[in-house]
Amino acid sequence: MVDGATGGGLERKRVVIIGGGFAGLNAALSLAKLPLDISLVDRRNHHTFQPLLYQVALAVLSPADIAQPIRSILSSYPNVEVLMDEAVAFHIDEQRVELKTGAQLEYDYLIVATGSTHSYFGHDDWAKLAPGLKTIEDATEIRRRVLLAFELAERQMQETGGHPSLNFVIIGGGPTGVELAGAISDIAKLYMSNNFRHIDPSQAKVLILEGSPNILGMYPDDLQAKAREQLNALGVELRVNAHVSDVQPGYVMVGDERINAVVTLWAAGVQASPLGKLLGFETDRKGCVLVDQHLNPPGHPEIFICGDLAHVEQNGKQVPGVAQPAMQMGKYAAKRISRLVAADLGSDGTGKNEPFHYFDKGDMATIGRKAAVANIQWPFKGHWSGFPAWMTWLLVHIFFLIGFRNRLSVFRQWAWTYVTFKDSARLITGSQELPGWNSSETQQVHAGTEPLDLGSPKT
Repeated sequence: MVDGATGGGLERKRVVIIGGGFAGLNAALSLAKLPLDISLVDRRNHHTFQPLLYQVALAVLSPADIAQPIRSILSSYPNVEVLMDEAVAFHIDEQRVELKTGAQLEYDYLIVATGSTHSYFGHDDWAKLAPGLKTIEDATEIRRRVLLAFELAERQMQETGGHPSLNFVIIGGGPTGVELAGAISDIAKLYMSNNFRHIDPSQAKVLILEGSPNILGMYPDDLQAKAREQLNALGVELRVNAHVSDVQPGYVMVGDERINAVVTLWAAGVQASPLGKLLGFETDRKGCVLVDQHLNPPGHPEIFICGDLAHVEQNGKQVPGVAQPAMQMGKYAAKRISRLVAADLGSDGTGKNEPFHYFDKGDMATIGRKAAVANIQWPFKGHWSGFPAWMTWLLVHIFFLIGFRNRLSVFRQWAWTYVTFKDSARLITGSQELPGWNSSETQQVHAGTEPLDLGSPKT
């Protein structure tokens, strides 16, 4: 551990960063070039490029394509240490963080950027039946369930001549829900069309259940309409104002209506990391810490809350909890710390009171192969959809991937998949059990379906 080295007769300031996501990593990379001692703490050893998680979940990319060890990213900076640990307590008055292993980290400046997690709106028991998508582990679990559904259907069709309908239900019509729906449709209709002998994967049905009147509610009306058109073209069914009342093995309830599902996925809500409340500052209903224009909680200019964990308002609206503002917050926190340190060393600290300003470059959501929507705000304003939006999305995401190896690997895999209609990451790992597949409800559904003529394998 860096021991608080001194330079020029003055003790070096120590910065502790909790969280190695977009905000924490960008803060560390910016601060690493300064004469500071930096400790970055994360409970995982890797940084995950979350916007591409759904591509891991639907077997287009492998986990290593979108994740890289934090330690290797920061290996060129000797003043930065990386600790695979977890913060469990904050002693604000003593400027000290307590870690799960019992270690204590003192700080002059603290950056907390631990992101968000799934919110099941008080129904945490649904988590095992309808996984969300926030981590590599989530992505591989979704991949397991989606691919396993087709495998079980093939086996049951061969054995009995019938199988439950391959209905995939996604709860939530935001960007994650739309991306998952389009990707499931693509994998069923394009990439697996000739891989099975007894079932037709293209007959799988994908349904989005959205509780509000619109999908992609943060997008302009015309792009929402374009998204609906593209989803319809992919065969994805969309239901709005559909409030899920229960999730059970093999089905979902919308009011009194039962909707059968071989796989149910959750994309309906998020809440801030529990560390937000652990800090002891005021939070909003999602657990985000209320901060001022400098990303500081009231009365603590030495603490910065960044990313999804921060409740920041600009022009009367909360800054969205996505990658772009998180990156900007991390860089801002680093810049402000550098100016505060300079002021302590006798400089005039020019610019230290400059407030955080989110520069919105726009939003993009991919819907499927050659299908996407893009609300472009910079370098020009425009509403794109279809192939131009999809190409823009592809290039932007490759550009922001960390590490040349990752960029090259992802581009190569996308090009291969696009040209050959084959994906190489279609691996099922872990359990071969699928919630609800062998339940009495599923068997009743199976019993009520007309068995298909098995005959010889389909060609």
